Amino acid sequence: MKQYTSESETEILNLVLRERSMAVSEREWQHRLRGYGYAIKDTTEGRIVTSLVRGSLLCSLPAHAA
Repeated sequence: MKQYTSESETEILNLVLRERSMAVSEREWQHRLRGYGYAIKDTTEGRIVTSLVRGSLLCSLPAHAA
């Protein structure tokens, strides 16, 4: 399992996973994340959390959360 090196990555991941646990569907989860300025991008390496404002990749989601 990947070790999250920065505190900001850990905070983002915690937020994303918390919102996933509260959402009843994938679509609702995506909508909730947009409210925080985040999105999930599907890549060949897995799912990545991205910033909607900067368009940058922030951190990857663990396999169990994807």
